[in-house]
Amino acid sequence: MDNSDYSIPSDASVLLKIEMATRTSARAQATAEFLSAPWRFATRQTYNKERNQDGVISFALAENRLVVQDIRDFVNRNVTFEVNDFNYGTTSRFPKALAAHLTEYLHPSLPIEPEHIRSTSSCTALHDMLAWAVADPGDAILLNRPIYGRFELDFTNREQVKILYADTDAETCLQVSAIQMYEEALADAAASGIKVRAILIVNPNNPLGQCYHRDTLVALMKLCQRHQIHLISDEVYACSVFDSDEPEATPFTSMLSIDPRGLIDADLLHIEYGFAKDFAAGGMKLGALVSRSQPVLRALDSLMRFHTPSGPVLNMACALLEDRAWCRAYIDAMRRRTKEAHAHAAKALRAAGIPFLAGSNAGFFVWIDLSAHLPEDLDGEANAEFAFAKKALAAGVFVQPKEEHDNKAGWFRLVYTQDPDIITEGIRRLKSVMKSA
Repeated sequence: MDNSDYSIPSDASVLLKIEMATRTSARAQATAEFLSAPWRFATRQTYNKERNQDGVISFALAENRLVVQDIRDFVNRNVTFEVNDFNYGTTSRFPKALAAHLTEYLHPSLPIEPEHIRSTSSCTALHDMLAWAVADPGDAILLNRPIYGRFELDFTNREQVKILYADTDAETCLQVSAIQMYEEALADAAASGIKVRAILIVNPNNPLGQCYHRDTLVALMKLCQRHQIHLISDEVYACSVFDSDEPEATPFTSMLSIDPRGLIDADLLHIEYGFAKDFAAGGMKLGALVSRSQPVLRALDSLMRFHTPSGPVLNMACALLEDRAWCRAYIDAMRRRTKEAHAHAAKALRAAGIPFLAGSNAGFFVWIDLSAHLPEDLDGEANAEFAFAKKALAAGVFVQPKEEHDNKAGWFRLVYTQDPDIITEGIRRLKSVMKSA
């Protein structure tokens, strides 16, 4: 989201707080606070090499602009709407179509049946629903570091479920050695009287662009079984994997591909999927959960009147999934273009002298190290990363600071799935900021 969508003058902000205090609930006031958090929203890209060369290049939004036209063109050619698409109710088509797609690409050890799937109006909505389903206010979900930064909003804003972090780092957080950090975090939470209800991972990882080791996934299953807590695997980038030719890269393993029997109770294991990443369709607002847990699915069903996807969206999604020949060709093209974009970005970063984490082979981003260039002069900002982002934005390039909750200062996510000329120009601008820092 663009900062300008929510920014208001400071005097008006003070007045608004006073009005909210008298006109809205305490919980509304609390959740609205995040709208004023510094650097909380990604600045949108305004750069255009023909029409606006002075515009901002944004490396922040995790969108695959290399293939969104393919989705648009397919929908325009192949989707027609029926009367039933605009009526109340749901369709049985989508769970069947998604089960077939996930079976082909995630290689499940046990069959995925339509009754194991619940579709929702985005993965963000699904997180809110899962918070409701598995935790009470004041309970916690445990994550590692670094990780996608919006889970704190998704689980906390309405359901008041805490987010806790295992003290992991980018180099080891996907390895078996990280399990000890989870154990320590669970012990610390128990000592503080906080009930951890679930561990949530993102695989492939956002922001690292790396995949979990299979042994780590097995160890996480065993860990959650020992503590009798839920294990949620967010696999929205499951098909956005490619051969990066990096020797450190780990192939993708879906949690669904590991036979859970003897490792974790079926009631504790849940896998997320959505259309925002693999299908470059964040605007469709469509997510899904795969689970064999009848209690959790029942809890989600109780919330469906608030989060059911629209009929037209489900129609489009079914069309995309049911044309298996087109879908396979699309996934192949998406992977090829993403691989080429990764190689281009990696080459440009090396030429600019910008270090980045090796071993990425998934997602739309690399994890870059700008720690050596954080400014000493904070220029009115709360920390050096905010100050760097401010300098970069003044130079026409946006990287979002402190979004991924890393415990090391100076690392940023760079999204490279866009026009290579824009990537080249954006990295050139970043280098100019480094020189001036």
